[in-house]
Amino acid sequence: MKFRTLWVSLFAVILCAILLVGAKSPTPAPRSSPVATAPAAPKATPLPLLSPTEDRIAIAQTPPPSNSNPPPKPVLYLASMEPFSTGGKNYIRLRYDVLNKVEYPADMFAAAPALPPCGLNANASRTWVDFFDGNGKRIYGFCALSKPDDLGKIWIAYEEGTIPPSYVYIELNDRQTNTKYKSNLADTTL
Repeated sequence: MKFRTLWVSLFAVILCAILLVGAKSPTPAPRSSPVATAPAAPKATPLPLLSPTEDRIAIAQTPPPSNSNPPPKPVLYLASMEPFSTGGKNYIRLRYDVLNKVEYPADMFAAAPALPPCGLNANASRTWVDFFDGNGKRIYGFCALSKPDDLGKIWIAYEEGTIPPSYVYIELNDRQTNTKYKSNLADTTL
């Protein structure tokens, strides 16, 4: 008798567990509410991964932010090398670009006649760009860039047969705000 009672109790427990697991809770009927509910969030669409070159182009074409955060540190890289001659000597020109140039506001490169001139140029830009070797020695500079995109047209040169510095960096000197933006060290060889 004890054995039978034990089986009946065990059967009752199993049956209750099965009924509880398979049971559905009733869905309440929708009620109108005076409080507005937020619409469902749109589903995210996956984007394809970009190659390093496409990623560089995508970053460079990204519009500048609309907030008032200060400009970022410039990301300098060597874009190309080309030989040229002048004054009877042969040189190698190293053309550089700033990867995040679109993040700089255009007014940083506007003509600034109220600031000191650059030589005879009384309309020099507000921001000047200077190249330095890895030890901090100034190599060359630009004082008439007129827009952020011009950061893709900066260069230095060295005489053929001489050894260039291993690395260079640039500083953007915003003369109006007296702020300098120093870049990373960039290679001088491709």
